[in-house]
Amino acid sequence: MSLPQVSIVIPAYKPAHFEQCLRSAIGQTYPNIDISVSDNCPTDEIRAICERFPMVVYQRNVAIREQNVLSATYGAKGHYVKPLFDDDLLHPFCVERMVQAAEANPEIGLVFSASTVIDIDNRRLQQRRPFEGTGKLSGRELHRIVTIGMVNPVGEFSSILIRRATLWSIPPARLFWFGDHDCSLGLADAVAYCNLAAAGGAMYLDEELTYFRRDPRLMSNSNAASNSNIGYCYSDGMDMIIQVHKMGMIDTAELLATEEAVSKSAERDGNFSQVRDAYVRYTDYVRRVRG
Repeated sequence: MSLPQVSIVIPAYKPAHFEQCLRSAIGQTYPNIDISVSDNCPTDEIRAICERFPMVVYQRNVAIREQNVLSATYGAKGHYVKPLFDDDLLHPFCVERMVQAAEANPEIGLVFSASTVIDIDNRRLQQRRPFEGTGKLSGRELHRIVTIGMVNPVGEFSSILIRRATLWSIPPARLFWFGDHDCSLGLADAVAYCNLAAAGGAMYLDEELTYFRRDPRLMSNSNAASNSNIGYCYSDGMDMIIQVHKMGMIDTAELLATEEAVSKSAERDGNFSQVRDAYVRYTDYVRRVRG
């Protein structure tokens, strides 16, 4: 029996840890993979690294940020798509274990795993296990956790495996939209997970299979100092609560129960204009719902 092909796609911009990232993809135990790099680095450093690994498909891409992610992800040819960001790492068994889970649960749209945060020196900083054990979540459950809880239990794109058929059921222009709200500059990853899990749900593996690099010394979107759009990461949560109520996934009592948490978020992050604007939208919506 042939094993389904898995495309590991790496939208690349930062060269500092790229070779480690690439080697973690090449070193997977799963035998049927292809690796493609979509490079929009302003220098030739990433190209030079890829040239040393003939099994890697390299392409230069002028798209930036979320557009590079979309281009790389939707351009994958495999039955499954495994995104990997340019400074993150995969455990050698990552793809093998995720494919096993997906094949055993053909209805699910994506698989994700426990992960560990590392710094730029590969030191372990934090282990992230959002659930107590391996199991499935329905799309509704994931929507509610993300919106009511105002958390992203899945993590970064490097922590997921996507069923390509599920991905292609969503137009690229809509992957980062939540209802009628565009989240492409903020909580794009959490919104994508909700969309991918909407029909068939998601599978969580309580195994450390991915490593996310985060460090104040590292210029990345996870650091406020280097991400000019960081305010959207806070404001999108408020707008998503409005949307999930419009979708009927939370009732009015649950909507009103979010007021205290949203108020605290607005107070904490109100230095961002996006948060101030979103808080106005949220309070106006709650006022109309109350009548």
